[in-house]
Amino acid sequence: MVKSMKMPVGYHKHCDKCYNVHCQVPAQTSVSCIVVKCHKNCGASLHMCKQEEHQLLCPNEIVPCLNVYYGCPLTMLRHRLAKHLEVCPASLVCCSQEWNRWPISETDLTFYRNVSENPVVNTEENLDVAMAHRDQEQLFQSIKMKNIFPELILEDSAVQNIAAGINSPADNACCSVDGGEYTENGSAKLDEELSQEERDTLAKCTDVTSIQNYSSWEKIFNKEKEGCKETIKNLNKGEKGKEKEDQESSKSQKELHQGGECPVTARTMDGATGLAPWQDGVLERLGKEVNIAEYNMYLVHNGVMLINFGQLAACTPREKDFVYGSLEPIEVKSVRTFNVPTSYRAKRNHLKDPSRKAQTTHQSVDTSDLGISIEDLPKCEEVSTTLLCSLEKELKGHSISESVSTDGLYTDIGTQTYIFSSAPFKQDASLADVIAGKPCRLYLYIEAESVTRRHNKTSSAFSYMCGHYFRRDEYCFHFKNVHSDIQASLNGWFQQRCPLAYLGCTFTQMRFHPTGQEAIVKFSKDGSTLVLQPKANSSLCAGGKTFSPQRNDAQNLDPLSSLPLEIIQHIAGYLDSFTLSQLSQVSHLLREMCATLLQERGMVSLKWEKKKHSSEGSSWICQKKVWKFSSQFSSVDRWSFSDTPSMSNHLGTCSFYQREDRTEPVALPCLGEVRDKHGKLKHKR
Repeated sequence: MVKSMKMPVGYHKHCDKCYNVHCQVPAQTSVSCIVVKCHKNCGASLHMCKQEEHQLLCPNEIVPCLNVYYGCPLTMLRHRLAKHLEVCPASLVCCSQEWNRWPISETDLTFYRNVSENPVVNTEENLDVAMAHRDQEQLFQSIKMKNIFPELILEDSAVQNIAAGINSPADNACCSVDGGEYTENGSAKLDEELSQEERDTLAKCTDVTSIQNYSSWEKIFNKEKEGCKETIKNLNKGEKGKEKEDQESSKSQKELHQGGECPVTARTMDGATGLAPWQDGVLERLGKEVNIAEYNMYLVHNGVMLINFGQLAACTPREKDFVYGSLEPIEVKSVRTFNVPTSYRAKRNHLKDPSRKAQTTHQSVDTSDLGISIEDLPKCEEVSTTLLCSLEKELKGHSISESVSTDGLYTDIGTQTYIFSSAPFKQDASLADVIAGKPCRLYLYIEAESVTRRHNKTSSAFSYMCGHYFRRDEYCFHFKNVHSDIQASLNGWFQQRCPLAYLGCTFTQMRFHPTGQEAIVKFSKDGSTLVLQPKANSSLCAGGKTFSPQRNDAQNLDPLSSLPLEIIQHIAGYLDSFTLSQLSQVSHLLREMCATLLQERGMVSLKWEKKKHSSEGSSWICQKKVWKFSSQFSSVDRWSFSDTPSMSNHLGTCSFYQREDRTEPVALPCLGEVRDKHGKLKHKR
């Protein structure tokens, strides 16, 4: 009999299928219940038993944010979730705007040398120079020296030890099936050079070279040792089985002999018909009784035991090998089998008169032919050489002085050596690590490209990405103001440089400012982004007093901290995200006040940490939630021309503008033709 399914408590058969708001079915205990309205006032009417299910759909139910697992702590009505996602502090967008910036050439060194040496120029107001320095730092950190100059990298000590043949203490624990010695109980004999106590002491010592690889080696050798023990055990079982089989065979022969039967017939019935690997003639019997597929499968599974018991030779003797047994060694000769095709047409640089061909000899060329010692050879500059090699591989697809085949007959073999004062480099050294502590000038162009066809941007070292995170409601203003308005029109339009910059002049001026407010665009090194800084009136400072952030006494309060807290909160409500992040670093009071605006104006992200487990596994866990303000400044709808003087005023005092006055008359080319025409007319008259 089929047992009836037990219904949950409060389940009514009629209510399960009833969707009528004006249901008139009388309420009964087991059939139906009364119709009620939602207590959240959403307007829904339903049977009372469906109230718990209705809480999962009710638009007026208070629920957490959809990004609760990403750090958002807010709760709200369900129908406000979609609107909240636009301003959710955990709904972040990463700016993926990319651009390219290439290394400078040797013909443009004058301007970039002046920019690097002049401390006044390298300021936050020179946007193109500041952004080029930021991209250069990112480029130097991304270039790994082992990818450019692998021959100048220090070798790892562990690799050197392995190459030199230095065995670790665990090497002695490895045994071999073929050449190892075994005791009676099947265990391998260890090397007698070290005792067990000395081995334990050496294993626990931390001064051993490459001790970090000891656990990996120990695993490998333990597996090999266990495999050896298992093989010995199988061999011992095979020997015992053979002895037992021989004893049973001899016993049966005696019994058959006593019974008057022929011993040869008994052997044929017992020992000669077995298919065990240790029995004589097993391969001959297999060849007659089974097909070729089963025969080969038998050899695969029992090949080792057949070799150990002498049933199968490990290698075919030469006298029995009908393929290679009668071959004799012959002398190897190099024969050129390549014939030039009839359709071949040599290049122009190879079409020369053979009678005038210069005599050439094959000779290896080295730096010793220069007659200069290695110490006196000029050193290469790390940054310029590394960028040149990276650029060659980026644009041409190969390294400098790479062997290239010009055609089917000629191959250009090239070699290039580099001598650096800081070589050899470490394994994980980057270009930034090599030049650390040295004065570094600008090696990249101040002009950036947003679109290029010269290379694949996904794998380029000369492509840069913005990479800043913003709230979803801030990203559109960031892309419009920073990338579309400023960065795209920075060179020559938003920021104007002297026309004689190619000669070395570093003068620049800003041409635009936000409409309706006096502010200038600057580059923030701390935030690594462009910001908008209002022009503050000097009269706002308290009597010209200076404020020192290092002191926290009452006499050193900044002007804002002396105001009532309500006024400070009201002022902070009008500030943008970047200004709030700077304001939070002024004092402890202002930092606590800015913390109250994090849920409304800030953004939250999860900080992950890799945790290693005892079972040699690892996993990522969320260590904490990080709250901060983004680098977005106040949105700018329109830009206006600034009240800056014309560039001609600067050219009147520019030191690179050298006028050349000429007082002697110079005949123009066209005057000769006019003079000839006048002469012909006079001659006709």
